[in-house]
Amino acid sequence: MKKILLFFSELNNVDLDWFVQKGKKQAIHPDRLLIREGQISEALYIVVSGSFSVAIESQDHKELARIGEGEIVGEVSFIDTRPPLASVRSLEESVVLSIPRVQLLGKLQQDIAFSSRFYRAICLCLSDRLRGTVNRLGYGHDGDTAADHLEEFSQSMISNLELAEAKLNWLIKNVRES
Repeated sequence: MKKILLFFSELNNVDLDWFVQKGKKQAIHPDRLLIREGQISEALYIVVSGSFSVAIESQDHKELARIGEGEIVGEVSFIDTRPPLASVRSLEESVVLSIPRVQLLGKLQQDIAFSSRFYRAICLCLSDRLRGTVNRLGYGHDGDTAADHLEEFSQSMISNLELAEAKLNWLIKNVRES
């Protein structure tokens, strides 16, 4: 969940309102593909409830990760515009907020301030993922958890993460009620 908190720490309330207004609430039944390996996704997703498996289908469905409530999905392919390297499949009844690629690209082109916040948020998420990957490969400290790394953040970043959690909870509540 830390990744999405990094994402929401950079966005303001107007940005969140835009996501809720332009996004589409989608119910995803168990064992359904949200993103298919090798096929460009037409949206960026925020998981409102449920869980998903990220797997490489071409390698006997090798699971890379599990994604749950509050996580963002499809950000890498959104940034580099290449097809996803893995598929994302629902493990249970789930709900996502689907933000259409075309609308998001339009907003990014028209609103420079939003664009700056959005891309910084994505960079923070990808940076955190890269650090986690390096640690899992054995280059970090053995047995570290996300909580162990909180001291690495500045006090202002920790405050931002607390505010980001409130923003995320607001978004999830509003999407569920729509």
